[in-house]
Amino acid sequence: MRIYTRKGDKGQTSLISGQRVPKNDLRVEAYGTCDEANSVIGLALSFLDNTDWAEKEAFLEAMHRAQTILFHVGAELATPKDKEVTWKLNKEHIDELEAQMDEWDKSLEMLRNFILPSGNSASSSLHMARTVARRAERTAIALNEQEEVNPLVITYLNRLSDFLFIGARYVNQALGGKEIPLKADV
Repeated sequence: MRIYTRKGDKGQTSLISGQRVPKNDLRVEAYGTCDEANSVIGLALSFLDNTDWAEKEAFLEAMHRAQTILFHVGAELATPKDKEVTWKLNKEHIDELEAQMDEWDKSLEMLRNFILPSGNSASSSLHMARTVARRAERTAIALNEQEEVNPLVITYLNRLSDFLFIGARYVNQALGGKEIPLKADV
């Protein structure tokens, strides 16, 4: 099967419904940014290939679950309001993120100030994924101003960025990385 179709060569793409829209359409930007966040999560996880720590498999499982749901969030964003989605985000998906964050947070030192995105490669990449998830959230909010977006999509993207922040801290700690506090005196 060929991956290229040549249908997008003139700046248009198809939504899940088959409707053709410009590639710079806000809807395309929203689901494209979800895809970007998902790719950065994948990059972060690739840095864990040659690591070994007690909770690694559980951590990867939680991240892969979040990636899978994020993929479906992107598909929901790619589906116009008047079309039926085959998979729909629900509150339980958000509850899962919160429960996992609470579990990871139990083992983390309490933050007393802001930290710089840093540490090991996996942690730093998860921080990058967090910022891309925030951009996806902002884009979904902008799209919602044009046409209704499932409010749980916006909530999920908001919570996902928190999840990635806690995940970055958790993996950094697991691999012996150092958190760099923000210095107020610059």
